[in-house]
Amino acid sequence: MGVSGVGKTTVAKRLAQRLAWPYAEGDDFHPEENVEKMANGTPLTDDDRWPWLRLINEWLSAQAGDGWNTIVACSALRRAYRDVLREADGRVHFAYLSGQQELVDERIGLRDAHFMPPSLLSSQYEALEPLEPDEDGIEVDAARAPDEIAGDVIEGLQLSR
Repeated sequence: MGVSGVGKTTVAKRLAQRLAWPYAEGDDFHPEENVEKMANGTPLTDDDRWPWLRLINEWLSAQAGDGWNTIVACSALRRAYRDVLREADGRVHFAYLSGQQELVDERIGLRDAHFMPPSLLSSQYEALEPLEPDEDGIEVDAARAPDEIAGDVIEGLQLSR
């Protein structure tokens, strides 16, 4: 979890590869209307996000029902959003990739072909509610190398194949 450009997809793919778990990109669950809003520089509202989060919840539950542990790259910026994901079948852990806005802004500027424009990054930082102590998860520094972050997540959440 974390703001756009913090490295969620890169780290999630590394985790999925190292753990041999199914991976899903949270952005792929957005309806076309959400993608268009973001591409036009309009931040999503909670009403835009609830159906999207429920779709991710359903995917997590389906995978758990089939006996799979999974990895999902998803912003999950607010606790209320994470609460929807936590309602999925199985245990849901969060790895919060935290990074300074300047670093993330630089990374977003280097991305190709992503619908999220850099102009929305500030709204994501404004909405961001970091993990609270009672939430099942860890915070990791997004400034580190993706392989190091993946290792920290595996160790910190005690994940295994």
